[in-house]
Parts: sequence; structure tokens; C-alpha cells
Amino acid sequence: MSTSQHSTAPVPQARLTRVDGTPIRAVVVDDEDSLTDLLSMALRYEGWDVKIASDGQKALALAREFRPDVIVLDIMLPDIDGMQVLTRLRADGVQTPVLFLTAKDALDDRIAGLTIGGDDYVTKPFSLEELVARLRGLIRRSALTSLDTDTSFLAIGDLTLDEDSYEVHRGDVLIELTATEFELLRFLMRNPRRVLSKSQILDRVWKYDFGGKSSIVELYISYLRRKIDTLGPRMIHTVHGVGYMLKPGE
Repeated sequence: MSTSQHSTAPVPQARLTRVDGTPIRAVVVDDEDSLTDLLSMALRYEGWDVKIASDGQKALALAREFRPDVIVLDIMLPDIDGMQVLTRLRADGVQTPVLFLTAKDALDDRIAGLTIGGDDYVTKPFSLEELVARLRGLIRRSALTSLDTDTSFLAIGDLTLDEDSYEVHRGDVLIELTATEFELLRFLMRNPRRVLSKSQILDRVWKYDFGGKSSIVELYISYLRRKIDTLGPRMIHTVHGVGYMLKPGE
């Protein structure tokens, strides 16, 4: 793998920690030593506890033993690729947010990675400031840190979302969501009976678009529907040509 050029270490923002005050745990997976050294330096500068893996098997072992709060995962690895690593972790019930590292022109890889349960991606070469900001965003979305909203409990009909405990229920049924699914549902629930366009959702949930690939929104809406609308009357509605709306099941 060729060596990419990256910027110098970013100036840290307000320190981010877990709810219990302990350091954020991160795993960085890449077979390029210079890159993992640079990333681990930047994240340790943030005050995080960082572990490094150079291949997929080591990444799986670290994820299971270290129990990180976030994983930076290169798609191209010497043994099993990053997508296989993520597929195995999700099959094991590990919902840790994952940020993929991809080649600049590998758009299909990015979409495929998000389809199987990845939460975000950056392309090489990248800015360390951008990568750290993306990771901070993923961690906040995964409810590992305290949130700055006034109301942490949302309820629409029989659907409830608790931002403090990161739990979603429909009636008495607990619904398991990934970090991105949770953020998408939270955005919908904070705007009940309001039609939200794909561009609004991309801007709020992903903070950027995928080169015009708004199909990622359709994909994640379908994920939510399979987990929520199968438990009762339909709540997530498509307004054709406009966007999506959540309202109590009727």
C-alpha cells in the first residue's frame, strides 16, 4: 500500500471522555505503519486510549478483548479485508461505530461498507483534523458521552428513544440499532409529522453527501423500517418526490 501524505497533528478541542470519565477507547486498523503511528499519535493527543492492529485477525481479537468505543478500519488489509472484519463483528453483536479508510476513487467500496453496517468513511489522503472530527461525531452519536440536548427522552406513539441509555423501544420490545440508525431515528423523532428531504437527512446524519449518492438514505430508511414498522402499524412514511416523515402508527 502506498504511503499517503497527511497533515500535522490537530489542535484538540474540549476533551471528550466516556460518561464515567475514563478515556475514549479507539482501535486503528491499517497495515501501513506510518499511518497507524500518525493516527495513534493524533488520537492520544486527544487523550484517548489507542490500540493498533495491522491485519484483520488482530483487529477482530482487539475489538473483542479491548472493547473499543470506535474503530478506524482500512478496507485493504493483508489477510481478510475490512468489510469481512466488520461483517464478523456485527454478526457477533458488536455495534461499535466503525469509520472506514478507503481509496479516493473507491466509491463502490464506501457504499458497500456503509451497507454492511459501517458508520462513516474518509478517503486517503485525508486531513487529520477531519478524521478526528468525524470520530468525535460518531462517539457522540453512539451516546457514550453526555448530550447537549434539553430532552433526552423522545416518544412518538408507542415508539420511544432514550438518548441517555441509548435504548429504543416499540411498545415493550427493545430494538437494537447501530449508531447511524440511532441518529437517523432520533432526527426523524425530533421532527414528527414533518417531511424531511434526503439532503436534509444527509446533512444532519452524515454531515455531507456521498457524491450525490442519496441512495444511502433510502438504504438506512429500509433498515429502520425492518426494525420498527414490522412491530406494529407503519410509522415511517415516504412522501414521493419529497422525502420521509415519521408519525404515530394508525
